Amino acid sequence: MIRLNGQSLSFSEVRQILFDLEKVGFTEESMKLVKKSREAVERIVAEEKVVYGINTGFGKFSDVLIGKEDVEELQLNLIRSHACGIGDPFPEIVSRAMVLLRANALLKGFSGVRPVVIKRLLDLVNACIHPVIPQQGSLGASGDLAPLSHLALVLMGEGEVFYKGERIPSMDALTKEGIFPITLTAKEGLALINGTQAMTAMGVVAYLEAEKMAYQSEIISAVTIEGLRGIMDAFDEDIHLARGYKEQVEVAERIRAYLKGSYLTTRQGEFRVQDAYSIRCIPQVHGATWQALHYSKEKLEIEMNAATDNPLIFEDGEKVLSGGNFHGQPIALAMDFLSIAVAELANISERRIERLVNPQLNDLPPFLSPEPGLQSGAMIMQYVAASLVSENKTLAHPASVDSIPSSANQEDHVSMGTIGARHAYQIITNTRCVLAIEAICSMQAVEIRGKERMAAVTRSFLENGRKIVPFIHSDRVFSKDIENMAEWLKKEGMHFDTKGVVELQA
Repeated sequence: MIRLNGQSLSFSEVRQILFDLEKVGFTEESMKLVKKSREAVERIVAEEKVVYGINTGFGKFSDVLIGKEDVEELQLNLIRSHACGIGDPFPEIVSRAMVLLRANALLKGFSGVRPVVIKRLLDLVNACIHPVIPQQGSLGASGDLAPLSHLALVLMGEGEVFYKGERIPSMDALTKEGIFPITLTAKEGLALINGTQAMTAMGVVAYLEAEKMAYQSEIISAVTIEGLRGIMDAFDEDIHLARGYKEQVEVAERIRAYLKGSYLTTRQGEFRVQDAYSIRCIPQVHGATWQALHYSKEKLEIEMNAATDNPLIFEDGEKVLSGGNFHGQPIALAMDFLSIAVAELANISERRIERLVNPQLNDLPPFLSPEPGLQSGAMIMQYVAASLVSENKTLAHPASVDSIPSSANQEDHVSMGTIGARHAYQIITNTRCVLAIEAICSMQAVEIRGKERMAAVTRSFLENGRKIVPFIHSDRVFSKDIENMAEWLKKEGMHFDTKGVVELQA
């Protein structure tokens, strides 16, 4: 069991909880802080002190005082009125991450909720009850209000959930698991929705997929290098040390490791003097993407353990401060950066695909066709890759540069971070399909060259990949091949550590 404390949740632990369904709990020390902040809220209510979000309205209604007899109704109205998200729901894994991250934030002890609220959130995680949360409707400041309201509905026994492969009313799932809904009291509704957990959860899942895919892009590139009889001199360590970027050096090191022992690669002057940039500059381009990934990871790790609601309670209630930690600008910028970086992996991959299929750029059969002219081979696969790359360019327009005032101009600058996170995830999905196409084309090319001459690592990739997509002996419906290869890369494919491939599996 992984015990949360609001301070130290790591990507490794998140991966275990999301994908391995590791159980979660809390530390006793963190719960003591939760209880103290709750006692402060109850004193404020009893003494009828005026504190935003506890006994006032919200947003532009912050100057409207609420009597203590109406505090529970205030929270109920807040959640119901704010649960107005639209569109397709977030992927179930993102919903699971959202619940986890909200519980972790509340365990910091600055939010004034009762322990039972956190326990219910952890109950949902452990029972794999995942709220149905529409993707559209958040401005990314004042928190992810609409998405998180749909999450909060489930704690109250309202709304819908994903449970054991079905989409059902939340009360049905809670009843089956013996979990009782709760009535939200002072501050609790606001504490649940005033945060960045929608954009952060989407960002965390996007990052985990992007990290794996970035490694995959390198071994797929290595197979392409063999298919095109690429020149290894461009990956010599001295070149990359001379520039000094750590990530660039590491990419070149992995490429050399993947291609060790290959008889399909060449030296400068042996076949040609220089390769095109899409081959020669793999370490420079992929390395720059790794720099952006590292930046995004750093910001996400901070946000996973951040207090992002408002107001926050300090010094056992002696200080209750209204601020703006709900503003998603740090994650908005990180997601825009992630989008651009991953889009570039697709951009350069599509150029390598073109070199694999264009007879004017190689000495392979035109479009890798078994019967050029009679059969089109991989011709239209390159079209698909080009289309996805072009779509990525529109999705990579930064969401964070936009802002629309809300709440009668009280909330006059917003981050659009959730839009940025959603776009990043779509770019990752598109890029995986582009890499799937490159993998299919590169596997065809190396088999035409002679797979017995491949390096051991790339040969292992080919053998496992062939269990997913067979050799192209004749034209067929290639959309299924692309879908199957992309699904393999996402769910199974290759598992990596920082030095490269650990295991390949079908």
